[in-house]
Amino acid sequence: MSEQQRHQFERGTDGPKVIVAGIDGSESSMRAAAYAAGLARRQNATLALVYVQPLMVAGAALGAPVSGTTGDVAESLINEIRTSTERMKDTWDVRWEFHTFPGDPYNGLVTAADELKADAVVVGASESAGHRIIGSVAVRLVKAGRWPVTVVP
Repeated sequence: MSEQQRHQFERGTDGPKVIVAGIDGSESSMRAAAYAAGLARRQNATLALVYVQPLMVAGAALGAPVSGTTGDVAESLINEIRTSTERMKDTWDVRWEFHTFPGDPYNGLVTAADELKADAVVVGASESAGHRIIGSVAVRLVKAGRWPVTVVP
């Protein structure tokens, strides 16, 4: 075995260390976060909750402030997460982090998973009928083939 092969980074050798869960406030994303928290607890991994802040939303074209709106969503999500973890702290302990990344959901989650060196990605199933035609974020993540992806209904 060469020196380079021995020191090469390998994901998932002793179970996941970082599990990324994409959240956006939807019911399916919150179920995905809960599922990912259970995985993180059982695997003694860090749960990285990721909210992808859209760069441009429909309201921006009409003059609505985008950064304030997406910032409010992020603040609301972090408050909900803190409340949930405080309520559950006696039942189970999970190391968690909250991250925001700019962009569209797919590229934001890819960037997050790469930067955080994710061993697994958990997302909620899309609730949009249009995604049956163009493909959902979950399907695109699975097709990327870079991490194990769990899609929670």
